[in-house]
This record gives sequence, structure tokens and C-alpha cells, in this order.
Amino acid sequence: MNFDLTSEQQMIKHMIKQFVDEEVAPGALERDRTKQFPVEIFKKLSSLGMMGLPFPEKYGGGGADTISFAIVVEELSRGCGSTGITYSAHISLGGAPIHLFGTEEQKRNYLIPICKGESLGAFGLTEPNAGSDAGGTRTSAKEENGEFIINGNKCFITNASYAHHLALTAVTGEKNGQKEISAIIVPTNAEGFTIMDNYEKMGLNASNTTELVLENVKVSVDNLLGKRGEGFRQFLITLDGGRIGIGAMAVGIAQGAYEKALAYAKERKQFGKSISSFQAIQFKLADMAMKIELARNMVYKAAWLKDQGRLFSKEAAMCKLYASEMCMEVTDQAVQIHGGYGYMKEYQVERMMRDAKLLEIGEGTSEVQRMVISRLIGC
Repeated sequence: MNFDLTSEQQMIKHMIKQFVDEEVAPGALERDRTKQFPVEIFKKLSSLGMMGLPFPEKYGGGGADTISFAIVVEELSRGCGSTGITYSAHISLGGAPIHLFGTEEQKRNYLIPICKGESLGAFGLTEPNAGSDAGGTRTSAKEENGEFIINGNKCFITNASYAHHLALTAVTGEKNGQKEISAIIVPTNAEGFTIMDNYEKMGLNASNTTELVLENVKVSVDNLLGKRGEGFRQFLITLDGGRIGIGAMAVGIAQGAYEKALAYAKERKQFGKSISSFQAIQFKLADMAMKIELARNMVYKAAWLKDQGRLFSKEAAMCKLYASEMCMEVTDQAVQIHGGYGYMKEYQVERMMRDAKLLEIGEGTSEVQRMVISRLIGC
């Protein structure tokens, strides 16, 4: 077993860490307050060649591995959770399905703009009545005269306001009394396609979270992604990769909160000495450091298995579940270590705590992860 990062991974980590410290973290508090999407940050990430990092070079990608992707998501999230989730969704939900299931023509038309950063990646799965039960999809796509006519709506969709196109799931028929769910690539400027960005969220305020409304939206049947009726299977495969991204996000947010708590504990004086000298605080910080490292190793293992072409569904669910719950715990403790100041926005750990909560919900709730793991261990 080799726990060393490759020279390429080390280079990416060094570059993105410096970028986050200089470009991402300084404006995180203000972006959270104003809910301003980090457009300029993503232009700079594009110029650094990060927007297509794990995809083949022939499509404008970087040809890097999943561990490198996890490193970038972790570092971005350490500085700003909103930036981290935007990037993670761009790659794992936006680009990955097209790379995995798209035709060569679809990859040229839709993956290349994602890799170049000309369009942010997005994926339309969740509906008002189909969250954890994604099989409850009601959005329909009726085939007529070589076109799909799509009607329905999606909710909680990341990045759609900045996407030129996205893949979404829709019911294309029935087989043996079961819904036939397919994935279809839809341009966001299609007639009848409305994107609404008006959610009032608990956290991740600088990320773009939207509702999609489709009213008789027409696209060519050539926009079918993968095989008809396999949209449900495709989204399960997509979510496996996305869970590595959520795990990496959780590690990054927790790392950022831990660093702030450690620095504060060294500076804060009580009873004539730094609170970092008190065993109660030392034990909190030790537990935080330990759990972050455990979660990071779990994320890297799932990413490594994926890169080796081996089964990784169980490990992806485990890393997502453990890392997201760990992140909530660590950010909570970071607020506690700060005391009353932790409750104040300027110290930023309360923002990290708010951002962390979504990670226990998005891309499969903690309860769903436990269901997945139970099934995969043979229960």
C-alpha cells in the first residue's frame, strides 16, 4: 500500500491550496452575506485548467484521476463551501454522465464546453415528490415525430442558471407496469424551459440552487443520453461518483473549521493562559484532527477504487456518510471552541456549520447511505 500522493497530485494540491488562500477564502464571508455567485473564481479555475480536470484531454479535460478531483474539491471547500459544491456538481453531476454514457457527438457538443468552463455542469434529478425516492419521477418525455416533448419540474438543482445544457431524468414510457425512466440532454435556452433561482437557504448561499420548470420543451430524440429506460441506472452510477465529491467537500469544510478553531485556541487567553493549554480544548482538537484524517482516507480510498476500475459503491456511500456526519460534528465543536465569538459571522465557523448540514442531505441522505451500505454488505 502506498499512501503518498503522486507528483502530479502533489502539484495540483499545492497549486489549488495557494489559489484558495489567495482567491477563494478571502471573499467567502462577503459572498455568504450577499449570496453572490463566484463567477470570477470559476473563470480563473478555467484558466488553470481545472474545469475538466478528470476528463480526457481530447475533450478539453486534464486527464487527471478521481483523487486529484477530490483534492481540488477539498481545498475549494476548505476556503468556501459554496465554491466547493459548485465545482463538485460541475464535474460529478454535470460532466460525468455525459462522459460515461454520451455518444461521441454528444461529448463533442456538450462535454467540451463543460471542460473549457464555457458552461457549468448540472444534472436534473430531484423533484418535489421524488427526493430520496428518485424512482418516483413524474417529469414526462413523450416521443412525437422524432422529438421528445418534456413536461414537469425539478427542484434543488445546482448550477442550472450558469449551464447551457443539462441532463435530466424523465419518464419515457412504461414496461411491465414499471416507469421507464430515461436521461435526456436539454439546452437550458429551449423554449418552455424556465429556471428559477429564488430559494432562501440555510447555507451555501453563494452557490446556485434552482427550480426547473419544463412546459412542452422539445428536443431531438438524438439528445437521449445512453439507452432508453436506463436513466435510473445511470443516475445511480452518477451518484456513486458524486458521493466522493460530497465526502471531499465535508473533509474540506471540516479542515477549514478545525484550522480556525486551532488558531483561535492558541490566541484566546482565559485565566491567564491560552485555552489551547486546557485539556478539555486539547481533546476536542485532537478528536477533530483524527476524524478529519479518517474521513480523508475514506474519500481517497473510494476515489482510488474508482480509478482502478473496481467496485466502489459501498466505499463511496461509506465515505459520504461518515465524512458528512463528521463535518457536522467538527464544525459544531469549532463553534463551541470559539464560545460566543463562534456565534458571530465574522469568525466564519458558524458559516461552515450552516454549510455542513447540506452534506448530510444532498446526493442521498444519511439514511439512504445506510440503506445502500446495508444492501451492499448483504443484509
